[in-house]
Formats: sequence, C-alpha cells, structure tokens
Amino acid sequence: MPVRVTVWNENVHEREEPSVAKRYPEGIHGTIASSLEADGHSVETATLQDPEHGLTESVLAETDVLVWWSHCANDAVRDDVATRVVDAVHDGMGFVPLHSGKNSKPFTRLMGTTCNIKYRHGGETERVWVADPGHPIADGLDEYFEIPSTEMYGEPYDVPEPDRTVFISWFEGGEVFRSGVCYRRGRGRIFAFRPGHEEYPIFHQPEVQRVIDNAVVWAAPNEGATVNWGNTEPIESLEER
Repeated sequence: MPVRVTVWNENVHEREEPSVAKRYPEGIHGTIASSLEADGHSVETATLQDPEHGLTESVLAETDVLVWWSHCANDAVRDDVATRVVDAVHDGMGFVPLHSGKNSKPFTRLMGTTCNIKYRHGGETERVWVADPGHPIADGLDEYFEIPSTEMYGEPYDVPEPDRTVFISWFEGGEVFRSGVCYRRGRGRIFAFRPGHEEYPIFHQPEVQRVIDNAVVWAAPNEGATVNWGNTEPIESLEER
C-alpha cells in the first residue's frame, strides 16, 4: 500500500519573494509532493493559509506521515493545531520536519527543548556524511553527498540525544551538524532533516529527494501491539482487599 503523505508548507517565501517563487513555482510543498508522488506515495498538500492550516482532525486521521517545511512563520501556527499534530504523532503518525521546521511548534513540543543552533547565511558547500550506513533512511546513497550552496547550521544543537544519527554535515566554514536525526515519541517516528533553505534549489536535488522518500517509508506507522490505557481489570483472580 502507498504511504499516505501530507506535505505541509508555511508557503510564505514563495508568495513574497520572486526569486523563491521562480525556484519553486509550485511552492516548496509542490516540489516535494511531486517527488514523493513519483516514488509511488499518495500525497496531499496543506499550507498555513488553509483553514486550520489544512491540518484538520480528518486530514491527520488520513495521514501516515506529515512532512513539514517552515521558517519565518513558525509562531503563526495556531497552538491548537500544533497540539493536534503532536497528539497524532503520539498516536503513531510519522513526522518529518525539514530545515527550519526544527523550530516549529510541533517539533519543539515533541523535543521539549529550544532546538536552537548556530547559523550563517552565505551559500557555503555542505557535505552530508552518512553516519549510520545501515539505517533505512540511508538506503541508496553513497557515503556522502554534497549540496553546492546552502545556509550553514552548526553545533551545538539543543535537542535531546537522538535515538539514531543518520547524517552528519560538514560546512565550508568548518562547522559540523547532526543533520539527520531520529526519535520515537509514543507510537510515532520522527526524522528531522537539516537541508532545505529556500534560497537554493535543494529540494530539486536527487539525493535530498531520496532521503525524504526513505524517511517517509521509515516513519510510516506499523500496527504494533494493542494498548489499553487507564483503569483496568486484573488478568488473574485477586482476593478481595
């Protein structure tokens, strides 16, 4: 069965900056969605401007994995919608925040930290090293790939210790960064992926598209065991107390 993916984008830069609109004429969400559709997934898109940001209870109920891109409008996301996303992750929905989606309300709430970094604009080369070659998100990649021009992110990265670190990036200015990290929250899987600054055509790059495809497959929910919460009757017979 194809993975049911919702690609969410704040869709601000494309509306306000002609250079970004030229680079992503269908929006960043449209470029990512087209790539995932070509990989056989069932894809819908949603944006900040949609009613309830396009993330209604019914949409999330039909979403296996939510791919999230945001940057300058993280604070504009309604708190109740962010809570709805967090609850869906706990219930088993996969979550793949991209680039500055690390500062989104859902991701920071799921991490319980600031998720702060060092950063620098300027168009440096990024070399993305595969730190965990056996991980499914690294399937089909060489030992590293390069992004010719990007925004730098540098350590320290204020997130909890990852369950797995799949990628570590080196930048031309000398910094390094844990650029692909995995977490579990409740029944949900999370993969935060650093690349994707809007000033560069990063989401058109085949290696980046491959990582996102692999992440969607990895983060898709599985059935797991039945869970019963709250007050429960004993399995064995207990004496009256």
